Amino acid sequence: MAEHENKENLKEHEAASDFDFLQERIKERPINKKKLLRKTIITASMAVLFGLLACLSFLLLEPVLNNWLYPEEAPEIVTFPQEQEEMLPEDMLTEGGSTQPSQPVSESGTAQTTQPQTQENPSTQPQTQSGAVDETDTAATESPDLDTEEEEPALKPYMTQYEELYNAYRDISSSMVTVTAVFSDVDWFNNTYQNEGTTAGVIIANNNRELLILSKKSPLDMAENLRVAFCNGVNADAQIKKYDKNTDLAVLAVDLKYVGSSTLDNVTVAVLGSSVSAGIIGTPVIAVGNLFGYNDNVCYGIVTSKGNHVALADNGYKLITTDIYASENPSGILVNLSGEVIGMIDNSYNNSDTSNLLSALGITELKGMITKLSNGEDIPYLGIYTQDITSQARLEMGLPQGAYIFDIDMDSPAMMNGIQKGDIIVQVGTHEIRSAADYMNALRDALIDRNLKVVVQRASVDAFEEMTFTVQPIQRD
Repeated sequence: MAEHENKENLKEHEAASDFDFLQERIKERPINKKKLLRKTIITASMAVLFGLLACLSFLLLEPVLNNWLYPEEAPEIVTFPQEQEEMLPEDMLTEGGSTQPSQPVSESGTAQTTQPQTQENPSTQPQTQSGAVDETDTAATESPDLDTEEEEPALKPYMTQYEELYNAYRDISSSMVTVTAVFSDVDWFNNTYQNEGTTAGVIIANNNRELLILSKKSPLDMAENLRVAFCNGVNADAQIKKYDKNTDLAVLAVDLKYVGSSTLDNVTVAVLGSSVSAGIIGTPVIAVGNLFGYNDNVCYGIVTSKGNHVALADNGYKLITTDIYASENPSGILVNLSGEVIGMIDNSYNNSDTSNLLSALGITELKGMITKLSNGEDIPYLGIYTQDITSQARLEMGLPQGAYIFDIDMDSPAMMNGIQKGDIIVQVGTHEIRSAADYMNALRDALIDRNLKVVVQRASVDAFEEMTFTVQPIQRD
């Protein structure tokens, strides 16, 4: 029995010795930390590089793909047609015109004169066939009591007139917007807070890409962002497209992407009318905008004058005055009863004794400047103040036909190139100059920082001498 157990133990020992090699422990290779770190850095760098290339590819291809999938229409060129100036009476006489009214001519060739008809005495009362005055009519005129039903028609035309004025205001109000300038300010304790300034604006065009809004520029100075509120209460961001320092007017652009279809259905584009009509004085007008320091005001009045001239550098404008009382710094538009804009409200040119009577720059003279601003073009500046030379002055003093320079800005391009006060401009570029309006229109067609030929007549000892200058118009800061 014991021998059997020994044999069994011997077999187990021999079996165990045969498989001892299977019990060897395999030693793990040590980690190369430098190599692992290098691979990690390379992988991360490749990931960052791939991300940058992907972002760059997206930024470069996104506009192309977007325009291919959703092509945008090119903006339309905004135009405001210029009006022909009215011929002055002295010009009519010079050109052989006649100011005498025409008379009807008979078949024999002689002029017929019409005799004024005599009016019957309105106090004459109708009589009956017997010659007696109708007693019922006499009783009606002598009765001091008036029926209440007869008093109402006397006020009805007055009410109808104001209803028509309100209807005209309601039509133009959909073209009005409120422009808010948001900017940061600092109080006495050096704490920063948000401040706001507002002004009234009017929608003047839709070029299929933007809504263009005309408003004052000075209330928007230092603005960090601009916000436009439409007639239906919707707000949208805006940017200043271009502005004119002379008139303090700016054209703002609101991208149609940020204007909903419901807003476009509610707003309308204002119609720019005419401010040179001979019969404008004494006619009713409507003032709409920020008239008393707060928004959405309306006032009714009449035009008191329109011939006041505002001379600015390289431009001249007509000032329309009214009997409407307003604040000293209002903003908005002046509208006729047809709903057409005839002026941009501006009281900065008023006399001290009429500082609160509302005035406006005539829209006719502003159209050329508004056209350039609406199309993103700069206003050329030379710094010249011009006026017309009357036919009487030309005859008595022997002055040439042209635009007379009565003033010039210091350090302006015109002065720096030798143009002086007293010169008479006869040519700008290829345009012949016969009046101040000709000079303004010719300069408006000039390009910024491009050479422009200006020909003047300068007084010498016995006659006028022609001189030519080369000037580069600039954008006035």
